Amino acid sequence: MIISDFHTHSSNSGDSDEKMQVLVEEAIKKGIKHLCITEHNDFDYPDAPKGYEDEMCDFALDVDTYYKEYNKLKEEYSSDNDFNLYFGVELGLQTHIVNENRDFIKGYPFDFVIASSHLFDKSDPYFPTFWEGKDEKELFKRYFESIYENICLFDDFDVYGHLDYILRYGKNKDRDIRFSDFFDEIDAILHKLIEMGKGIEINTGGLRSGLKFPNPNPHILRRYRELNGEIITIGSDAHSGKNIADSFAVAEDILTECGFKYYTVFKDRTASFIKL
Repeated sequence: MIISDFHTHSSNSGDSDEKMQVLVEEAIKKGIKHLCITEHNDFDYPDAPKGYEDEMCDFALDVDTYYKEYNKLKEEYSSDNDFNLYFGVELGLQTHIVNENRDFIKGYPFDFVIASSHLFDKSDPYFPTFWEGKDEKELFKRYFESIYENICLFDDFDVYGHLDYILRYGKNKDRDIRFSDFFDEIDAILHKLIEMGKGIEINTGGLRSGLKFPNPNPHILRRYRELNGEIITIGSDAHSGKNIADSFAVAEDILTECGFKYYTVFKDRTASFIKL
């Protein structure tokens, strides 16, 4: 049984209304021993396209408020020796905000930092207008290229989140994709991450969005392991308590099939390994 959920969001993230305490209580109920809150922070998030203004979220994180709430809960649940709460962030990378991200991470005592690509080329694939009149395959290719560009410029993170996140919003999701079409781009990312001493995550939120598999697809996970990648965290991407540890049995089976024997937790930006 997996006992760590290292990708979760509370109401401190612009796209969640859930209280952090609900996440904690649900995690304990479900047998999670290591829970990391990883609130969103994305600098220079673009405005929503016309007609979608009501769906726009504020992804500028009020870290002081978040940290205060985190410390209160950490103290409240400190008597539970079987439960550990960690202070994390999911940081949106873009090549033009490297300095802002670097200063942000240095400013707070995070236990864990997920780097993510929610945007590329200053656009958000969440909105249907993003895809209009464009070739889906070319967009996927460009997305992976942008991740490589990001990690060549910024290294103050621990794992890269949901590496094929863009599939969640493509017209056909992951039904028709052939990862062999993007082998060079994905391989470059994985080689670079391993060279940097960084990991990736398996994110079960992809299943809730209609994908056949978690993010990233097992093809990517297997290739990472073939290249001797070892650092892998497991996250539900829960934005509500009910989704804590969602589909973790599926994630465990996939990791085992891909050759992983351990998964990872972080405290004070330092990795520890738990046997699957």
